[in-house]
Amino acid sequence: MKTLYKLLLAATVPVLGLAACGGSDTEDRLDVADPVVRFVHASPIAPQLTLYRGTVAQPDASNVSYKFASNYFDVDMSAADWSVKTSTGSITLGTVTIDPSRGTRYTIVALPSSSTDNSTYLIVDPYNKPLGSSSAHLRLMNASFNAANVDLYMNNVGADISTLTPIIAGTAYKTSGPASGSDSIDIPGGTYQVTVTTSGTKNVLFRGQATFSNNTDVLVLTVPDTVLPGAIKGLIKIEGTAGANDIPAI
Repeated sequence: MKTLYKLLLAATVPVLGLAACGGSDTEDRLDVADPVVRFVHASPIAPQLTLYRGTVAQPDASNVSYKFASNYFDVDMSAADWSVKTSTGSITLGTVTIDPSRGTRYTIVALPSSSTDNSTYLIVDPYNKPLGSSSAHLRLMNASFNAANVDLYMNNVGADISTLTPIIAGTAYKTSGPASGSDSIDIPGGTYQVTVTTSGTKNVLFRGQATFSNNTDVLVLTVPDTVLPGAIKGLIKIEGTAGANDIPAI
C-alpha cells in the first residue's frame, strides 16, 4: 500500500522536480529500488576483515582495514546470512541475517565489544525519504563501548549547546539512532558543529566539524579513541565517498 501511494504521488510531481531533489535515489523514495548493503569497519582493535554472504566473500568488502566503509552495492532479493570474518584465520566476529526488501538500505558494522574483542551490528534503513525533499539523511552509530549512551548535536559552528536539544538523543552502545528499522532523519546539507555528549547532559565527549551536501546519506559513528571511559572520537561516512573518515576535532 505504501509503494502504491508513493507511485500515485509521484505521478503528480513533475519529473524535473524529482530530478532536482536527487534523481539517482528516486527509486529509493518510491520503494522500488533493489535492496543494497554496505560494510563499515569501525573497530580500531580489529585486523583486516572480510564480509561474506553465506560462504562467498564480497569483492566490495574484502581484506579491509579500520575506517574502511564501502558504498552501497546491490544484492538479490533472497534472504541470507552475512558474516564478518578476519581475513587471516577466518575468525567470525558476528553474523546477521538479511531478508531484503525493496527500497531498503542495510549497513553491517564491525565494532569493538571491549578493549580486546569485536562484534557486529546491522542497521536497517527503510529510507522513506519524502519525494520532494532535498535534505541529507542522517543516522548515528554508537560504536563506543566506553561511552554508554550518547546524544548528538548538529549545529552552526561555534554554537553553545547549553540551551539546545540534541538532534538524536539517547543512543546506547551497539545501537543506532534512530533505531535500526526506523528511518534516518532529514537534515539540510551544510557545514555543522558535531557535538557528542553523555546522554541527558551537556558533558561533551567529542566536538568536531563536518560538511556534507543535500541529497546525501550520512552516517556519523562514535568510536573509542582510547579505552578510557568517555574517550571517543567521531567518524563520518558520506555515501558516494571513500571510507569512514575522521571528523576533525574543534
